[in-house]
Amino acid sequence: MPSIHPTALVDPSASLASGVEVGPGVIIEAGAVIGEGCTIQARSVITGHVRMGKRNMVGYGAIIGGDPQDFAFNGETPSEVVIGDDNVFREYVTIHRGTKEGSVTSVGNKNFLMVGAHMGHNSSVGNNVIIANNCLLAGYVEVQDGAVLGGGSVFHQFIRVGKLCMVRGGERFNKDVPPFVSAYGTSLVSGINAIGLKRAGFSAEARMEIKRAFKLVYRSGFNISQAVEESKKQSWGPEAQFFLDFIATAKKRGVSSVARRGSVSQSDDE
Repeated sequence: MPSIHPTALVDPSASLASGVEVGPGVIIEAGAVIGEGCTIQARSVITGHVRMGKRNMVGYGAIIGGDPQDFAFNGETPSEVVIGDDNVFREYVTIHRGTKEGSVTSVGNKNFLMVGAHMGHNSSVGNNVIIANNCLLAGYVEVQDGAVLGGGSVFHQFIRVGKLCMVRGGERFNKDVPPFVSAYGTSLVSGINAIGLKRAGFSAEARMEIKRAFKLVYRSGFNISQAVEESKKQSWGPEAQFFLDFIATAKKRGVSSVARRGSVSQSDDE
């Protein structure tokens, strides 16, 4: 049975699994689904548009499933926030539901969203992602597995943030951030995230191949289209090919540029 504080307002039609703990002043609306072992701390709000898996922690004052900040949104539109297992949403995290009928804002498994982080409508976060304090994801932003987003960093709508990249805090991005890189400034990359890749278990060979792919795209003198075509003439391991495929499928906003040599301290791959 769930444990519900007497001051919480939980609609009888909300579905709370066994072991759910609901703190003082919490609001859980009709239709919400909360999986086994979740903790919902004081004064947080879970709307009826949320489906949540197991063992998630929702921190004080967080609001999950609020309406999107979209002038075209119709409040009667059915859409959702879908959350996996073992996530931590710290104080005052906000996650908005999808803006179109049947659409979803999604969070995978084992992510850590720190104080004040925001996910806009139709954004998605994969698995094992760290999003630090006051980081803002606009609508339709995709954050891939293992990315680390520094505090106060902001991301324009419709961009992708690649797997296992490391984004410096306090920066802004209006173009895709490729996987496996260190990123900073206004849509700039400085090199591969060598330490992060090593910690993630990437072999020395895989890291060298990613570095070779990075240099082809950013240090060879080719533009992006030329580098993609040149890459097709060479053989690559799966990790480097993932990097190159990401570059090749960049959306209309394009991909982040490389920093000029000497404009920042050398990255840990050079």
